[in-house]
Amino acid sequence: MKSRASCPEDLVDQPGGGGLPGRLGDELRAELIAFRRDLHMHPELGNQEFRTTAAIKDRLEKAGLKPRVLDVGTGLVCDVGEWDGVTPMLALRADIDALPIPDTKVDVPYRSTVPDRAHACGHDVHTTTVLGAGLVLAALDRQGLLPNAVRLVFQPAEEVMPGGALSAIESGVLEGVGRIIAVHCDPKVDVGRIGLRIGPITSACDRLEVSLDGPGGHTARPHLTTDLVTAAARVAVDVPALLSRRVDARSGLVLTWGRLHTGHAPNVVPQHAELSGTVRCLDLEAWRDAADLVHAAVDEVAGMHRAKTVINYVRGVPPVVNDAESVGLLDAAMTERRGSYAIEDTEQSLGGEDFSWYLEQVPGAMARLGVRPPGDTRGLDLHRGNFDVDEEAITVGVELFTAAALLAGGS
Repeated sequence: MKSRASCPEDLVDQPGGGGLPGRLGDELRAELIAFRRDLHMHPELGNQEFRTTAAIKDRLEKAGLKPRVLDVGTGLVCDVGEWDGVTPMLALRADIDALPIPDTKVDVPYRSTVPDRAHACGHDVHTTTVLGAGLVLAALDRQGLLPNAVRLVFQPAEEVMPGGALSAIESGVLEGVGRIIAVHCDPKVDVGRIGLRIGPITSACDRLEVSLDGPGGHTARPHLTTDLVTAAARVAVDVPALLSRRVDARSGLVLTWGRLHTGHAPNVVPQHAELSGTVRCLDLEAWRDAADLVHAAVDEVAGMHRAKTVINYVRGVPPVVNDAESVGLLDAAMTERRGSYAIEDTEQSLGGEDFSWYLEQVPGAMARLGVRPPGDTRGLDLHRGNFDVDEEAITVGVELFTAAALLAGGS
C-alpha cells in the first residue's frame, strides 16, 4: 500500500462547480512549505546544487515520475504524462541555485545554515512551485485529466553568467517543447497577485572589465608620461556619457561602473588601472550591438589620454521578451484561479534573467509572482540577506502553473 507522500492524487482537492482541477489540498500545501524551508536552510551556489537536485529527484520519483539529472551533474528535467512525440509540450521552468551572501534574518526557524549562502532571490520558491505543479499534474494524469504531457525543468546556475539555461538547453530540455513559462518572485507585488507584461520584462546584462596601461612616472612631470589616473577617471565618466549619444535613448543602454582601482602612492603616476562594471540594455537589438559600441567608446576615450587598453566584454544574458500568446495563457490561468483582479501590469526591470535564453528558442513568458504580505512595510528586496516571502505564494504559483498546463492542452 502506497504512503500518502508517494500518492499525490490523495493530496489534491477535487474540482467543484465546473472549475479546473488542480487546486492544492491542505496536506500537499503543508508539504511544499516544508520543502521550501528545507531548501532555504540548505542553499547551494550555481553548479553545486547536489543536495537540492537529490531532494527534487527523490520527491518526483516517489510520485512515480522519472526525472533525469542534467548533463552538468545538477538540475533535472522530468516529463509528466506520456508525450506523443508530436504535440508540442508546455515546459515549466524553475531555477534552483542560491546567492553568495549571508542570511541576515533572525526571526525565522528556516534561516540558512550555510555561512555566506542564502536563497535571497526566491529560487527556493520557484523550485517548490514547479515541483508542486509536477505532483499535482501527475495526480491529474493518473485520473485521465491531463490533456498533454508537461515538462518540468529544474535549472542550475541562473546566477552564474551567462546562465545555466545554456547548459540545460544543451542537455535537451527544449526538445519537444513548444512553449515555456516561469515565475519570478516580486517583493513589490502582494501575495495572491501576479504581474504580467507583453514584450521585454527584464534587461540584458553583460559584464565589462577594462585594463589601462602606461609607462608610469612622477606626479611632478605628468606631461612626460601617461596620466593614468586621469585616463581612468575620464573612461569612468565619459564612456557612459558617450554611449548615451550613440544609441537610441529608448533602448535603455546603461554602463554602470562597480569598481575602479589604480595607484599606490600620492606622488607616483601608476602604470596600471582597472575598471569593471555592468552593461544593461532594455532592447534586444541594441544589446546585440552593445559590445562593439562599448569597445569603440573605451578605445576612443582612453586613446585621447595615450592609455593602452585591454577590454574584456563578457556576454551575459539578453532581455526576457515575453510572447503575447504566452502572456495570454498566464492571464487566463490566473483569471481561472483567482479572478482578473489578481493580475496587474508590471514594469520592465533592469535586472537580468537567463530565462531569456529559452525564449531565443521557443515562445514563452515569465510572470512576476507576488510574495509580499499584504500591508507589509519592510521594503524587502531581492539579493538582500533579509529577503523572505509570504509562503502563500507557493500555492498561488502551483495553481497558476497547473491551470496553464490544463488550458494549454495541445498548444
